[in-house]
Amino acid sequence: MKVRFAEFTLDSETRQLLSRGQDEIRLSPKAFDLLRALIERRPNVVEKTELHTQIWPATFVVDANLNVLIAEIRRALGDTPQQSRFIRTVHGVGYAFCGETVELDHPRAQASSAGAARFWLLWNDRAIVLAEGENIVGRDPQCHVWLDASGVSRRHARIHVTSESDAVVVEDLGSKNGTLLLNVPIMGQARLTDGDLIQIGSVELKLRVWSERKAAETERIRN
Repeated sequence: MKVRFAEFTLDSETRQLLSRGQDEIRLSPKAFDLLRALIERRPNVVEKTELHTQIWPATFVVDANLNVLIAEIRRALGDTPQQSRFIRTVHGVGYAFCGETVELDHPRAQASSAGAARFWLLWNDRAIVLAEGENIVGRDPQCHVWLDASGVSRRHARIHVTSESDAVVVEDLGSKNGTLLLNVPIMGQARLTDGDLIQIGSVELKLRVWSERKAAETERIRN
């Protein structure tokens, strides 16, 4: 597995974490294994018990050992628990890799990444990257879009992304307070566009969409 995220590249074959200038960032073997495990399971939350089993097989360790490795990874990536760009803590459950990635060893990665669309939700000062396919939004820590806020159901809504056609569709999952698009309750499915505001409980999310196709059209209009 060779994955790029922000200014970093992780290569599981050579066991290297590289910065943008191809300088190697030193990680202890256990910290590298932990980062690789989180990236492999992205964007899902990996429970602490599973990480213990994978990083320390047949050995009993306390949570403090895992905390030390997470802190080491965050220092290496310039990440913090308060403004997590890459490592998201789900208290009492585990950790998840939340950064946007590009798989460099995928046979179509270079071709697809050049023209691929990118989708994300803005919530206050937090940017939540949406994955291709299904993204469940809710208060359950296992949700891809985890909203720990009042009025949000455990599995509140579903956002489906199709990057090939720049399509984003949202539907409510029978939540208690409903899902609103531009202050109107959603019935069934609703197509979203760049800049749309979605209300989920007490949370207001703004959808942002970027693609090579859209950028080219904007540039053509300006010229």
